[in-house]
Amino acid sequence: MIELRKREPLTDDECRAVMLAARRLAKALERAFAPLGILTFQNNGVYSGQETPHFHVVPRTPGSDWGIGPPQLASFEAAGRVRGTTHDASGDAARRERVRVTPARMAEVAASIRSAMDGSSVRSSVPGTVISG
Repeated sequence: MIELRKREPLTDDECRAVMLAARRLAKALERAFAPLGILTFQNNGVYSGQETPHFHVVPRTPGSDWGIGPPQLASFEAAGRVRGTTHDASGDAARRERVRVTPARMAEVAASIRSAMDGSSVRSSVPGTVISG
């Protein structure tokens, strides 16, 4: 996990640390789950839905329905959405219920990801940045 305890834009060193950790996590997700692709995107700022920098690394499979994601996914048929549709928030409650998992399942998934990590660590000299695997 990378935790950035700040609200300002990321520095070059922080961006580098985030991307190195995202790449490491993506490789572990590929080893653990063999997804068809990896979706990554970053939120930064209140108007993007986060007060602090926030980065997603998401394994994608046919029919996966994960949040609203980047707008181009609304027309990308292979992403598991109907071509040409936009996000309709009225269905969020049903989707959230459908993807709800037990704490035991979350622990199982986390263990799978941890065991797929390559053992390397991402080191950062950036003050206030916490990086762990």
